[in-house]
Amino acid sequence: MTRILHFIDSLSAWSGKTFAWCIMILTLSTCYEVFVRYVLNNPTVWAFDMSVQMYGALFMMAGAYALSQDAHVRGDVVYRLMPLKWQAGIDFVLYLTFLIPGALCLVYYGYSYAADAWFYKEVSWSSPARIQIYFFKTLIPISGLLILLQGVAETVRCIQCMRDGRWPPRLHDVQETETMLLHEKEDLVQRETNVAHPETKQ
Repeated sequence: MTRILHFIDSLSAWSGKTFAWCIMILTLSTCYEVFVRYVLNNPTVWAFDMSVQMYGALFMMAGAYALSQDAHVRGDVVYRLMPLKWQAGIDFVLYLTFLIPGALCLVYYGYSYAADAWFYKEVSWSSPARIQIYFFKTLIPISGLLILLQGVAETVRCIQCMRDGRWPPRLHDVQETETMLLHEKEDLVQRETNVAHPETKQ
C-alpha cells in the first residue's frame, strides 16, 4: 500500500513541479509587456490572456501537489492540539464530504467544458488576439483527476492513522521553514515520549 501511496505522491509532485515553470513564463511575459507598454509605447494584445492562462494552469495543476505535501491552508488552532487519531478522523470525514465529491465534479463537468471548447475551437473573448483557450480548459478535468487520486491516497492515510495511531510516511519535498521546524519538534516530542514510556511505542 505504501508503494501505491508514494506513486500517487510522485505523480502529484511531477505535475506540480512541471507546471511550476508557468511562473517563469508568466514573469517573462509580464516583464516584456511592461517594457513594450511603458518604454516603447507599443503594448501587446496577448500578454493579459497569457498571464491569466499561466496563473490558472499553475493554480489548478499544483493543487494535488500541495495536497500531497499537506501544504493547503488549514485552521489548525485547535486541530493541531488533538490526538493524531482524532486529526485523522476529522480529515477522513472532510475528504469524503467535500474534497472527493468536489474533485469528481471537476472531472465530470470539466470534461464537458473541455469537450465543448475543443468542438468549437474556443478562443478568448477578453483579448483582440483571440488566443485559443481549449488547451487551457483541458486542464480542468485533468487537475480534477489528479486531486481525486491524491484525495483517495490521503483518505487511505487517514484510515491507517486511525488504526495505528500515527501518520504513515509520505514523500517529502521542500517545505516552509515554519512547517519544517514544527515537524522537527513533533518528532522530538514523539521520541521523548517513546523513551519515557516505551510501553506506548507503536
